[in-house]
Amino acid sequence: MFSQSAKYHLGQIVRHKKHPFRGVVFDVDPEFNNTEEWYQSIPEEARPVKDQPYYHLLAENDHSFYVAYVSEQNLIEDITGEPVGHPDIPDLFGPFQDGHYPLHFQLN
Repeated sequence: MFSQSAKYHLGQIVRHKKHPFRGVVFDVDPEFNNTEEWYQSIPEEARPVKDQPYYHLLAENDHSFYVAYVSEQNLIEDITGEPVGHPDIPDLFGPFQDGHYPLHFQLN
């Protein structure tokens, strides 16, 4: 069985390598855990492999806020030092500090 630890952590701000959006990591799947329909909707030439971490992001672009599901291979660390303006951030995280968002709650 393939095993890999996640490169990015909860509360960290990341950005997509190819598309103009960034977001805050709020959950991580150790490998692909979405629908086959979603996976097949990605053009084959751009489809990421399934056996890598996938990140749930509270994402933003210049026009909207949304939740994104992105493979690790398509993410890079955001180094702007700027907060993300997604309106759901206060539900999960404390105030922006030192380039990331601290969790509001303890995980098991």
